[in-house]
Amino acid sequence: MPNEPSKSVVVFAALQLANEQRSAYGLRYNDFVRYRKHCANRTHRLRSTLKMTHGKGREFKKHPPLSTDAIKDLHLQLLLLESERAWAHSQDLSLQAAQPSNAPHAATLRHSSTGRFRRAVHWATQLLSHSQALHAAGRLSPEYLLQVFVYTLILNGRFLRAREDLEEALAQLGVARGVLDALGERAGTSRARALYVLFGDEVGPEIRYCAHEMGRERAYDVDAIVVEVGRGRREELVPGCQKLLEGLGKGGEGEEGRKRLRELEWEGAPVPVRNPEIVDVLLKVQEAEARLDGEKKEKSSKKGVAAYDAILLALSDAEEVARKLVEAQQLNGSTSSAPPGVRDIHFVHSYIVYQLLSRRIQRDLLLVSALLSSSTHGPTAKEQVDSRLYPAVVKLLDTVLQSLDQMRTLSIVDDSPDLAAGVEGRTSFTKARRCLYLAQCYAPVKRYAEALALLQHTSIYVRETHALLSLLPPSSSPSPSHLAFFPLPPSSIKDLETSLASSSLALKRTWFAHNGGAPTSDKDRTFEKPLFFNIALNYVELDMERLAVRAGKQAEVEKRVEKRVEKRENVQQPVQQVKQVVKARVEEARPETPEPAAPARGGLSSLLGGWWGKS
Repeated sequence: MPNEPSKSVVVFAALQLANEQRSAYGLRYNDFVRYRKHCANRTHRLRSTLKMTHGKGREFKKHPPLSTDAIKDLHLQLLLLESERAWAHSQDLSLQAAQPSNAPHAATLRHSSTGRFRRAVHWATQLLSHSQALHAAGRLSPEYLLQVFVYTLILNGRFLRAREDLEEALAQLGVARGVLDALGERAGTSRARALYVLFGDEVGPEIRYCAHEMGRERAYDVDAIVVEVGRGRREELVPGCQKLLEGLGKGGEGEEGRKRLRELEWEGAPVPVRNPEIVDVLLKVQEAEARLDGEKKEKSSKKGVAAYDAILLALSDAEEVARKLVEAQQLNGSTSSAPPGVRDIHFVHSYIVYQLLSRRIQRDLLLVSALLSSSTHGPTAKEQVDSRLYPAVVKLLDTVLQSLDQMRTLSIVDDSPDLAAGVEGRTSFTKARRCLYLAQCYAPVKRYAEALALLQHTSIYVRETHALLSLLPPSSSPSPSHLAFFPLPPSSIKDLETSLASSSLALKRTWFAHNGGAPTSDKDRTFEKPLFFNIALNYVELDMERLAVRAGKQAEVEKRVEKRVEKRENVQQPVQQVKQVVKARVEEARPETPEPAAPARGGLSSLLGGWWGKS
């Protein structure tokens, strides 16, 4: 029992831990202040956990050296994070010294930066000595020891490059790059391989800079420099390197859950995946594609549509990770760290977006076929079609058009003329189908003119599809592979043309039977009074019958006049008889009016009346 701690195996992936910490806490955007604070907090927590604090207050308590049997993985993490903390502080001080506002204190800042860098190398050297002791005791695998060697060599090489010791810096960086290449070839997982490639890409530009400053003729050929340097200095800087590489099969391949990412290709060339984060999300995409292929074999449309949700979710996550890497590279203002002639992260992002859009189009087309197959459709079976069918199909085709338009703007599509012509041809074909089904939406509401106009647009898009597809060579390479998500054989275009002709003929016959082909029928026409019509009638007498005659409604006016005459004749006689009877009754009941009496003459009134001519 007491010997168990000494026999416990230590798992410590230095490069993986450093990459995770740098990516998550600021170094993706060159925020050295944030990363240094994170390392300080993390080292404080590790010291508290390991009970390795240096006392309280002003009293400094020095710890005794660690024995090999007592070392745990947390001790190695503490040394790595102390080195990262000092290195981040050094880089921050170098940036401050380069600012014009700090020109008076630039020398002091550079001196402090060199001191912190030297401290980082000290912590890394301590980490390497403990790792060698653990490997000698059989507690650390060769792969993990080589990772610590690489980390120490990269840090020391950068320190020597900053001190202008270019020859030694080139040797250490070249050996580190050679070991990374060897680890990548023997990596058991795709993620580990991408991790080694990532660190190798970071070291490549520094090797090129040192070789250029030293005056080498072929300074651009990094691989040749690595081979030349590694041939003479590898065993010196990494003792027992060849033996450690041979032992990778024993110590590095026993990890659980090992998964390999299948090789991605585009136009016959591989798509390099040089980042561990992208490898993780692409592995999820690979698993979702395997499940989708299994659902396709079962030939169940519902399960097939549901299986697309998982692959679209995985591709969305992959696109988000790749987009963040592209944005980080653009914000930093740095160029790609990939070797010249190798596709960079921008290409990988475009490739992932293309796969996402292609799977989305494939899902939408499957939904369209499922909707149309679930209901009898066509111009001759309009009564049996659900009124919601064609609007739903049109909406799905709108989504397909949106995806195709976005796909056409991708750089990988724009760089391939055949692929661009194929995408444009499928866009025109989808527009033709959309207009055809949109015309079927207008037919049930008797909007025949609009429906036939849409069918005319359909014929235009069909001709455009023929013109675009004629630009492709007979044996077009993009057609079977990159455009397999949207198969477009000549038979599909012929079927569309046949459906277009039958739909157009059926709509014309239905329109002619409805109102003789008039744009609008009298029943559907709504008459509206002109402005101020009611007010104008107060001042102008409007002859409505004359207006009706001018409008071509002579028969209706004659019928209206005849009805009016008959009505007057039927109503006139009873009205006259009633008036006579009423008049007789009124005369009989009316009393006689008494005659007025003659006034008496005399007095002043008679006298005045004589003067005015009255008797």
